[in-house]
Amino acid sequence: MNALAIKKGSSRKSAYDLRNPLDEHQETHTLTVLVDNEAGVLARVIGLFSGRGYNIDSLTVAEVDHQGHRSRITIVTTGTPAVIEQIKHQLERMVPVYSVNDLTVEGPSVERELALVKVNCTGEKRVEAMRTGEVFRANVVDSTLESFVFELTGGPEKIDAFVALMVPLGLVEVSRTGVAAIARGV
Repeated sequence: MNALAIKKGSSRKSAYDLRNPLDEHQETHTLTVLVDNEAGVLARVIGLFSGRGYNIDSLTVAEVDHQGHRSRITIVTTGTPAVIEQIKHQLERMVPVYSVNDLTVEGPSVERELALVKVNCTGEKRVEAMRTGEVFRANVVDSTLESFVFELTGGPEKIDAFVALMVPLGLVEVSRTGVAAIARGV
């Protein structure tokens, strides 16, 4: 820091912000978007992200109002606070969008994900995989003499922890649905 306490790369006299945008804190937010259930809406929402270089960590879509033909899109994305605000404002301006909610800042919410985890193991590793599955309350939905397919629901952190424990036991494949989320309370 210099004597004037001005961050390197910025100046009160400059019209340009020369600070490194990667220095800003990255946050993960869960957004829910209520949209018309019609052809092309999802492509437009995804186009908003890809056209501006924003990343989507998780995406789930399902029709939630059959009579009103409305779908709910749940998006988990990462960015600086300014980028997250920009995403929300741009989503709100889209024509088929009814509402945009940021569950991360609006209060407590429930997030769940479903995963299918295939493990190939025999002998002692097989027994250990079954014990670990019981601890995580995973259901065995398919079994052969040499492999299991576990079904596991929970928060993304729980799924990550289970997958990490299955790697040394013979993890073969993982299939995840993405986060489904809803605000708690009324």
